[in-house]
Formats: sequence, structure tokens, C-alpha cells
Amino acid sequence: MKIWMKLSLLVILLAGCQKVIDWVDFIKWNGKNYYVIFSGALADDQYVGNQIGTVKFKVADNVTSSSYKIKDGDAAFHEKGTNIYALEGQEDMIAVKDEQAINGYRVYYENEGNDYKWHFKDLPSDEVKKVEIYEAYATEGSKRINEITKNEDIQSLLDLLKNSQEDANFQPNIDNGDPSFYEIVLHTNEPIAYKYVVQFDGVTYTWAPWDTEILSDEIKQFIPNN
Repeated sequence: MKIWMKLSLLVILLAGCQKVIDWVDFIKWNGKNYYVIFSGALADDQYVGNQIGTVKFKVADNVTSSSYKIKDGDAAFHEKGTNIYALEGQEDMIAVKDEQAINGYRVYYENEGNDYKWHFKDLPSDEVKKVEIYEAYATEGSKRINEITKNEDIQSLLDLLKNSQEDANFQPNIDNGDPSFYEIVLHTNEPIAYKYVVQFDGVTYTWAPWDTEILSDEIKQFIPNN
């Protein structure tokens, strides 16, 4: 499945005569549109700065008209009263608390004049200082299961990611239940780490830096209990 950046705030899907609004994860604040960094994670909560405001209106589940005009304080999925925080030294980013997110915050970037820069092709691989691996979608949120700090191990893992083989038609084996999901978080010296999801169906490891790609079984050495 291709990962596409959605440049509009909503997509209208027509199902018969009924309109369903599929909202992109956004927050509008101080006249600017902020979108979630879906392939990034807050590197450390020390980067979270002062509270700058609160969400005024949650549009999902409350707006059914495609003509609705987004206003300051609107958020796609956050409830009214959710605190909005600045990020230290990052004027084009904001954050909100999210217990399910790595390090407890979901981060958004302001896209006016700013390109999305957290695709794997954008990763400065020679600057990766640490790798964390999380069990994703656990009940209590993402659970860290491994930390890699040795340079040779980091490079070995990066090589496995770089050498994956594209297979856009791959379908996971679900005969024995749903696949397991893991998040690989690659830390540089930036406040936003690069984050990618790995899926394991009991036989094959895959991920999607763009299209679905097959990973070598060697990656299991970095994922405990598999």
C-alpha cells in the first residue's frame, strides 16, 4: 500500500446518498494547519515546551457537512480542552499528550512551506545514534522491547531495512490470527525520531517505506521473543 501525504483536510467518500467525512489527523492553531507526523516520534519529552492553548472543537463525529470551514482551535480527533504544547526550538511544530504514543506525545508539523521530511528516503542514516524497538498497539500503548546503541548493530539493522525487497502485492498470512506489529524508532540528534512499522505474520516480516517490502528473517535478531 502506498503511503501518500494527504494535502487536503478531508476526503469525501460517497456511499449511496450518504456522505462520510474521513478526516486527516490535523490541528488548526494560530491560523496555521498542523498535520500529524505519522512516521516520526518525539525523541524525548524534554523537548516539550509550554502549553500554548487548548483544542476548542473536535470535528470528527461532530461535523457531517463537507462545507464546514475549519477554524482556529479545531482538531480532527482530539477532544475539546486537550492541551496544546510548543516544542522547544521548533517553531513549526506542536504536540498534544497521547498515552498511546511513544514518549507520551503526538507531534504535528505546520505544512505551509514545509515539506514532509520523515520518509525513510530522508533519513540521514550516518547520523543514527540509537534505535529503539517497540511492540506496537499494545493495550497500554507502545511497549519498548529493545534498545540498540552499538554502532555496528545499528548499521546492521539499517542494512536490513535498506536491502528489503519490494512486493506491493504481498498479503499477510492470517491463518493463525492477526499479524504482530512493531515500531522501529531511529534516533538522530533531532527532537523527532524516524519511526516505521514492521509487521510479522508468523512467517514473513514486512514494512512499508513506500510500497510494502519484504524484510530478511535476520531482522528477528533485533526483535525479542520472535
